[in-house]
Amino acid sequence: MDIMVQLQRQLFDYTNSLFHEGFLDEQFNQLQQLQDESNPDFVVEVVTLFFEDAERLLNELTNTLSQENIDFKRLDAHVHQLKGSSSSIGAQRIHTVCISFRNSCEEQNVEGCLKSLQQVKQEYSTVKSKLETLFKMEKQILAAGGSVF
Repeated sequence: MDIMVQLQRQLFDYTNSLFHEGFLDEQFNQLQQLQDESNPDFVVEVVTLFFEDAERLLNELTNTLSQENIDFKRLDAHVHQLKGSSSSIGAQRIHTVCISFRNSCEEQNVEGCLKSLQQVKQEYSTVKSKLETLFKMEKQILAAGGSVF
């Protein structure tokens, strides 16, 4: 089998597994549809901005939750932002955890918030490494002269 066909099949299977396992949703497909020859790095750029934003928000959440008197309104605002940005790139699992995180903020449930923060960090770390793998696979195909569009 041609190496290019093999690489493209691996990419296709890997991408499908991310959807199947619930890491990504339809929104990620929509992002990919906005990428074309004139803007080949669109998805990578959008996702990289998400990574930067998410890391900043995770630090804010960690700091806010480590205060003696927790500002739940502020905490909720950060979770809301993270929920929105994860939704915009189709990071479904992060989005889902943010929903229960916001419920804990509303109930001013410190334990629930701490648990949600750990879950969000875990989901973020997993989706980040999976997307980085996906982008590496795409780069390999492009470097070999293939197309991912």
